[in-house]
Amino acid sequence: MKNLLLHSPEYKELAEKLASKINYDRGRLELNTFPDGERYMRILTDVRDCDVFFLGAAQSDAASLQTFDLACGIVEAGAKRLTLILPYFGYSTMERRILSGEIVTAKNRARLYSAIPKAPYGNRIFLLDLHAEGIPHYFEGNTFVFHLYAKEAIISGAKQLGGHEFVLGSTDSGRAKWVESLANDMGVQAAFIYKKRLSATETKVTAVNAHVKGKHVIIYDDMIRTGGSLIGAAQAYMDAGAEKLSVITTHGIFPGNAIERLKSSRIITQVLCTDSHPNAVEQAKIHSDFITILGIENLLAEAIVHQH
Repeated sequence: MKNLLLHSPEYKELAEKLASKINYDRGRLELNTFPDGERYMRILTDVRDCDVFFLGAAQSDAASLQTFDLACGIVEAGAKRLTLILPYFGYSTMERRILSGEIVTAKNRARLYSAIPKAPYGNRIFLLDLHAEGIPHYFEGNTFVFHLYAKEAIISGAKQLGGHEFVLGSTDSGRAKWVESLANDMGVQAAFIYKKRLSATETKVTAVNAHVKGKHVIIYDDMIRTGGSLIGAAQAYMDAGAEKLSVITTHGIFPGNAIERLKSSRIITQVLCTDSHPNAVEQAKIHSDFITILGIENLLAEAIVHQH
């Protein structure tokens, strides 16, 4: 089978880097929007009898539906196998029900992608650094789901920031286990903060578990959204005597004025994030003095070659 790489418009730059690693032909799509908002989509490249790898966007409902429509079209146009790569699966907040009547959006989106017609040689989905480990179990039928981890990129980025002399910090106890695992792999000390919930919207840091005085603390979180929790954690480490604060994350979402908020805190000196989220790449172009991108093309290429 011929190997073919297609991509959503949001991942043009990532697709270019990935294509250079795996040396697959790149396909072309035509996407337009009618005056009433309806979308026109066409697969310009012949995908018949091809092993198609589709780098799809899923950071919003609009992007997810477009990815679903295009994936259906790829299979219906004759692809022998479909591998859907979703660097950012944007449904990690509502991944479980806590209150009666709540909608588990992550499960519904998994069902949506599970409904993509099956290619003769099957459908596969690659997901990266999910906020909730249980999400792959929401996919149904004969869709094979692979959860990829950006650990090597994160370790490389942390060493780029701090060499071998730093403390790896967590924003809260929820990510403590993963931070401890990363710290052990890097041979550095891990630090955690303890919080007390004062109300539904307010928490107070009560303690820092490690000695961070005079040290460079690199905080790891799997995703950064508005940055509120991150700034609170950074302040706690500074109050405990940290000399310098940097941040590393897999998914830099940065909605609204999140970057300005982080910069104006004057606590965090630099943020490293992967190019898993389209907005991270755009914000890095604007705030190149503050955000550095860690490419995931090697990770994706390794996963593609291994599964191929």
